[in-house]
Amino acid sequence: QVQLVESGGGLVQAGGSLRLSCAASGRTFSRFAMAWFRQVPGKEREFVCASRSTGNTYYADSVKGRFTISRDNAKNTVYLQMNSLKPEDTAVYRCAAAWLPNTDYTHQFAGVYDYWGQGTQVTVSS
Repeated sequence: QVQLVESGGGLVQAGGSLRLSCAASGRTFSRFAMAWFRQVPGKEREFVCASRSTGNTYYADSVKGRFTISRDNAKNTVYLQMNSLKPEDTAVYRCAAAWLPNTDYTHQFAGVYDYWGQGTQVTVSS
């Protein structure tokens, strides 16, 4: 069983930055694919980015160049650095974990993730 706890959300003005953290416990963190998703009420959960156990990272086009996912396997923590924030980035951000084979590239689909955090609210004001 893996438990995920996010922190770092809040209110920021457009153009500002935030860093989210997701602390994991319970299993071998380094072997897991870790991802961030976000959701706005009334809309589907949206893939933001993923960090694979290989070290590769993947981003949605909407955040590419502005967001950076990183992980510290010694601390069992994954981070999301968000820069140049826009009002449309406003959402509840949730981290997720899944064991995916290196040849499995389905990390952008929420359905492949077994473990989820409770979410942290990010609000970007214009």
